[in-house]
Amino acid sequence: MPQITVDHSADLDDRLDRAGLAGAVHQAAVDIVAARVPACKTRFREVGTTVVGDGAGSLVHVEIALLAGRTEEAKTALAEAVLAVLPAHVKEPAGVHFSAEVRDLAPTYRSAVGA
Repeated sequence: MPQITVDHSADLDDRLDRAGLAGAVHQAAVDIVAARVPACKTRFREVGTTVVGDGAGSLVHVEIALLAGRTEEAKTALAEAVLAVLPAHVKEPAGVHFSAEVRDLAPTYRSAVGA
């Protein structure tokens, strides 16, 4: 925890700084919701086709799932912090649509590390 998913348009594949973005999101989670860096898990998913509005477009959407207990204000602050750092991790970000969402994990969420 946190579980972080970054969905991005396929055309951004070679323009997205994945390591830098993950590091920035992890640090924001530490600073704002008291996460621990070793607990942050980020995966990137390339989306083959995206449509923004009435035409093709590029997008990056970050979803952060946290254990329940954070205030709505803290979750909103984290979403805003992530949204603020997104353009810095995309080469030529003009015209790219950025979004972020922070939500609670389901009560059934469990995690383990293999031995």
